[in-house]
Amino acid sequence: MNRRYGNPRLTAHRFTPAGPLTGRIRVPGDKSISHRALMFGALAVGRSRISGLLEGEDVLATAAALRAMGAQIERDGDEWVVDGVGVGGLLQPDAALEMGNSGTSTRLLLGLVASHAITAAFTGDASLSKRPMGRVIDPLSLMGASFTPSPGGTLPLMMEGIEPAVPIEYRLPVASAQVKSAVLLAGLNTPGITTVIEPVPTRDHTERMLRGFGAELSVEEADGARIIRIHGPADLHPCDIEVPGDPSSAAFFAVAASIVPGSDLVIANVGLNPTRNGIFKVLEQMGARIDYQDARKVGGEPAADLRVRHAPLAGVTVDPAIAPRMIDEFPVLFVAAALAEGTTVTSGLEELRVKESDRLSAMAQALRAAGVTLEETDDGLIIEGTGGAPLAGGGPVTTHLDHRIAMSMAIAGLASREGVGLDTVDPIATSFPGFVGLLADAAA
Repeated sequence: MNRRYGNPRLTAHRFTPAGPLTGRIRVPGDKSISHRALMFGALAVGRSRISGLLEGEDVLATAAALRAMGAQIERDGDEWVVDGVGVGGLLQPDAALEMGNSGTSTRLLLGLVASHAITAAFTGDASLSKRPMGRVIDPLSLMGASFTPSPGGTLPLMMEGIEPAVPIEYRLPVASAQVKSAVLLAGLNTPGITTVIEPVPTRDHTERMLRGFGAELSVEEADGARIIRIHGPADLHPCDIEVPGDPSSAAFFAVAASIVPGSDLVIANVGLNPTRNGIFKVLEQMGARIDYQDARKVGGEPAADLRVRHAPLAGVTVDPAIAPRMIDEFPVLFVAAALAEGTTVTSGLEELRVKESDRLSAMAQALRAAGVTLEETDDGLIIEGTGGAPLAGGGPVTTHLDHRIAMSMAIAGLASREGVGLDTVDPIATSFPGFVGLLADAAA
C-alpha cells in the first residue's frame, strides 16, 4: 500500500508481512569500491573501464565532481568509461562541488583536492551538512591545505589545496576508513612518503585498489597497528575493474531471509572483504544459516554467492572490536536482534551517532514504534528479542532521511503483524536504487 505522509515531495510506503524470500537475486555494486574506482580512474593517465558500478546518487555525486575537475566519465552500455587526467592534473572547478548526501564522496574528495593547487567549495544536503568534517580537516591541514568550514566544522566549506603538500605521519584517533583514505589520496600528489597508522583495522579497499592502479604503497603491522605508507607523487595507470556486490546491501536480504520463515535465498556475487564481513559473522554467531558458494576473486576482492535460509536466531553480546567491520550494518542487525531469542547487547558504536542521522537514536525510536523492547545507551542498544514471534508493527517511522534506517525498517515490516510504515523511501536511492522492487520480487 502506497500513500503519502507529511512532505508531499517525499514518497511514503508501508512494508507488510511477506511470504518466504526465495530464488536468486543480485544486489548493486559495492558503494565503497565504486567511489574509489571512479576517483582512481580519474587520476590515471588513460582509459579505465568499470563494470558493476553502483549507480546510486552518492556515487553519481562523485562522478559529477570529478567531471567538474576535468575527468571524462560516461556510461557505455553496461560499463562506465573513465578518461583520467593524471595525478596532479585536476582542474579548478567552475562551481561548488555538490555532494548531495554522500559523506564518502566529501571526505575522500577533500583528500584528493588537498594536494592540488585548487580552491573548491563543497556543499551538501541538509543531512550531510550536519556531519562533522573536522576529522578529515585536521590531518589535511597538517599537509598544508586550508579550510573555511561552517560552524562546527561542517558543510558548506571552502578549501584551498596546496602543491606541493607536506608529507605527514598521521595516527588515526578514531577508526575511520574515510579519514585514512583521505590522507592517502592527498599523499598521491605529495612528494615523499605519507604514512597513516591505523590502531584498529578498517576497510582496506583504498589500499587494494591503489596497488592495482600502480601506486607504490606498503602495509605492515607493528604493535597491533597497521602502518600504511604511500610514495608520491604517484603515476597511476588505467585499469579495468569489476565491482562486486555490496555486502552492506546484501546484509538487508541476509537478515530478511534469516527472520522470515520458509526463506531460502541466494544472493549472488557478494563482496566478502575481511574488513567488511562482520555482519555475516555476527549473524552466524546468532545462529543464521549462511552458506558461501563458489568463492572467488572479483576485481581483486574476495566474493561468493550467499545462500541464506531461515533459522531461529539467539541474542548475543556483540564484541565492539568487530564494529569497524560492520559499522554501516548495525541498523539491520538491530532488526535481526529484535526477532532473536533473548537479549542482544551492542556497545562501542559512538560512530553511529555521526552518520547520515544519529543511527542509534533513530533506530531506537523506529524499533520502539514497531513494538520492540530495548534500552538505548551512550554507545549502543540493548534489545530484547521476540524469540521469532512477529513484531507488532506500526508507524509511520521517521527515517531522518537516512537510507539505512529506511531499508532496515522495511525489513522489520516483513516480520511484523501489521506492517511498518515509513515517512519516506526516497533516501534509499542514495545507495540502493531498486531496493523496493527487488525486495518485492524476492518475497513474491
